[in-house]
Amino acid sequence: MARPRSFDEAEVIRAAAELFASRTYDGTSIDDLVAHLGVHRNSLYKTFGSKRGLYLAALRWSLEHDIAPLAERVAAGDGPLDALRESLTAPDGGAGLDLLLLAAAERAPADAEVASLVTEGFAALDRATAAPARADSPAQGDALATALTAAILGLRLRARSGTGATALDTAGAALAHRLDRP
Repeated sequence: MARPRSFDEAEVIRAAAELFASRTYDGTSIDDLVAHLGVHRNSLYKTFGSKRGLYLAALRWSLEHDIAPLAERVAAGDGPLDALRESLTAPDGGAGLDLLLLAAAERAPADAEVASLVTEGFAALDRATAAPARADSPAQGDALATALTAAILGLRLRARSGTGATALDTAGAALAHRLDRP
């Protein structure tokens, strides 16, 4: 008879999402996962099949628990400026955006399933930024939404690269000021 699991699978997936968001897929070894998650190697393989299996579960978790709530908050904003502000002050500190960015750059070009999940995440952000953008300019809403999503992801990437909060705030303020103009 198999032993019952001694770990919370949802908690392991959440913690793995954070680790992959901070180190990348290729930068995270099975030993790193075992040490960080506190789960035995055999348990990880038995539950997720592989490192990739855990990564896919973590990416799906992040889309549901980080990106979808962020998209809802952005869509509820009063305009493009609110959309930008909401996305740059994500309560998770940007981990969901980080994992989405890293998945897009590192794994999506080589893994069709990751590419599909990344596309899903980008589409959610595009729909969210389109809602306030259309309120200001229905004819240009979709184009502005794509530009806002790109700006959000670009600013998050700069924050990851060590640009620092002041530079991020300055860039965000400049873009927000530009969006406020007619």
